Amino acid sequence: MFISSKEIQISYADTDMMGVIYHANYLKWFELGRTQLIEDLGYNYLHMENAGYYAPVYKGEITYKKAVRYGERAFVKTWIEENQGLKTIYGYQIINGEGITCAEGTTTHIIVRKDTFKPVSFKKVFPEWFQKYEEVKK
Repeated sequence: MFISSKEIQISYADTDMMGVIYHANYLKWFELGRTQLIEDLGYNYLHMENAGYYAPVYKGEITYKKAVRYGERAFVKTWIEENQGLKTIYGYQIINGEGITCAEGTTTHIIVRKDTFKPVSFKKVFPEWFQKYEEVKK
């Protein structure tokens, strides 16, 4: 299984009134991790868009375990949890500078045509990309 890792640049604007990272920012961090994973595997999301497709989020889940605070270091680790013909599930873990898991979750993505938003088979429209995910998935 291949796991991508990216350090998150935390800004003061990411915090809420309690001084911890606002919960919705974790979804943004998941997206940073997914983009990094795609790039680490030699692909580019913009290539998908230029070919006439999007990969929108179909479902997202997060479990919060420990608050991340401004001034701490944080990293997102990302991997392919499942890879099916119509959907791909990415797994994520947010860890702090001490290696403690602060949040974990998944996002499920489908491939759709840009012009109609109708789902298409990832395996059919991007066979090499799909196969690479098969090779590195959990």
